[in-house]
Amino acid sequence: MNADTPFLNGHALAVTHNYSITVCDDDTPALYRETLEALTEEGVPFLVGGAYALARYTRIERFTKDLDIFVTERDCGRALDVLAGIGCRTELTFAHWLAKGIRYDGLVDVIFGSGNGVAMVDDEWFAYAQQERICGVDVKICPPEELLWSKAFVMERERYDGADVLHVLRGLGPVLDWDRLLKRFDGYWRILFSHLVLYGFVYPTERHQIPDEVMKKLIAWIAADQDDDLSKGKTCLGTLVSRQQYLPDIDREGFGDGRLVEGVMTPTEIAAWTAAIDEE
Repeated sequence: MNADTPFLNGHALAVTHNYSITVCDDDTPALYRETLEALTEEGVPFLVGGAYALARYTRIERFTKDLDIFVTERDCGRALDVLAGIGCRTELTFAHWLAKGIRYDGLVDVIFGSGNGVAMVDDEWFAYAQQERICGVDVKICPPEELLWSKAFVMERERYDGADVLHVLRGLGPVLDWDRLLKRFDGYWRILFSHLVLYGFVYPTERHQIPDEVMKKLIAWIAADQDDDLSKGKTCLGTLVSRQQYLPDIDREGFGDGRLVEGVMTPTEIAAWTAAIDEE
């Protein structure tokens, strides 16, 4: 194995995964490079996610309208100060997960959680981050497990990230840290199982990419129905995958909002997140 062979979780990756995003093209906002350089110079811990991380793990490139920077909540203020220092107008867009840096030539999303309150950025994101070079700057990108975890819950009418999840599974399935991934989905493993079942349909010849022991474990959990918690009462957990599509169940059918039942969001956070539906 030569010195340039990329590794993930202690396993050597196939050469097709040795894919680097080394340069910004002429259409890439200068803001992106300045952001990466400034955050690095100021010593703010951050990870790059979004389209750049997805391209690294799947080799699927697509136009991105913003740069996604992931930080812990405790470092969000520092990151915004850095963005202000390079000429951005900054805002705490949603107090439970998202801030922004806005400049004439681009947009930076500063992400410290997820819209549903589940996939919060913690120190483990950084412990398993991967090295990359983006816009000429050496940075770290979100680990594939966390990228998959956060995307797995996005099932809106106008945005569904399931295809991204399946592409990560197809590219990295055998070398993902499945024990850690299952821990990330603790309490919500049915979400992961649903993507794995869909994966087997979409890629019938690539089912071997998912370890047998993972599928057997999840199938056993389904059979045992061990996550059936009647103490939650009449609850709709659909609000954890869509902020809009299950509101009729909450508002008219008497179901408890899963975000409140699970304690991942406060009523104030839910109200602000819901009100923004009509603004987008």
